[in-house]
Amino acid sequence: MKMYDIGIVGGGAAGMTAAVYGQRAGKRTIIFEGTTFGGQIASSLHVENYPGIASISGAEFSFALLKQAKDQGAETKQAQVIDIKEIDGVMVIQTADEKISCKTVIIASGVTPRKLGIPKERELIGAGVSYCATCDGAFFRGLDVAVNGGGNTALEDAEFLSNYCNRVYLIHRRDAFRGEESLVEVLRGKENVEFVLNSTIKEIVGETEVTGLVLVNKETEAESTIDVSGVFVAIGQVPDNERFGGIVSLDSYGFVLSAEDCMTSHPQIFAAGDCRTKEVRQLTTAAADGAVAALAACKYLAFR
Repeated sequence: MKMYDIGIVGGGAAGMTAAVYGQRAGKRTIIFEGTTFGGQIASSLHVENYPGIASISGAEFSFALLKQAKDQGAETKQAQVIDIKEIDGVMVIQTADEKISCKTVIIASGVTPRKLGIPKERELIGAGVSYCATCDGAFFRGLDVAVNGGGNTALEDAEFLSNYCNRVYLIHRRDAFRGEESLVEVLRGKENVEFVLNSTIKEIVGETEVTGLVLVNKETEAESTIDVSGVFVAIGQVPDNERFGGIVSLDSYGFVLSAEDCMTSHPQIFAAGDCRTKEVRQLTTAAADGAVAALAACKYLAFR
């Protein structure tokens, strides 16, 4: 049976960067991806916050990184990983069809933004619907936008967007925000930020791009419409790590517990990118994690 030095679960920026670094260190790597190589960034129309690249589409960025990893010798497998086990000191990655042995594993499974689950949401992703204000906010300079959510992320997104946008509607389903009061006070002092409380988004308006939102007041059940060019959904992110809970430690939210060295509770398993416990989840930090995790795996292999 073929033995890989590093098995990488997830073909996003973190996973593909890990493969590049692993291959350059002379290790045999394989990337498992269940859906689309590139992860969330692959659906972004414009990427303008990656150092050294002024502007590129998410699809182009993903393809270039995948090609780089393959050119270095990394193997890829289009398959969903359903389990990881240790058998006699070897890590066994299991998909629906086969089991593959690896000396080390890097979990780079990413996260999925929690969706609103309303009409037009999925169809208009990248055309006004966004889940990352710091990624896409600059494209809405001078326009009216909405942020949906009540936690720190939503408050921070609204504050960030207020520096670019003409008007920011902050929509929350309760009468008070869950985020820090100091952030709320900052937003109260901004003339171009409007709180829309006790309200939910019923529908996104627009055929090829977002042009407005239909809101419902939870107290009166009255409907209203606001004209916006974009809506930033900030109601949380969902890690897909439950399947790994038997071999690495997860926090209460399901993120893989790891330090800045990307090491987990298992000495042969490392975590990289948005799936792990961390403060900042950006394209640049995902790539950085991929490099750190791969080098940590190489260090482990050097002493075994």
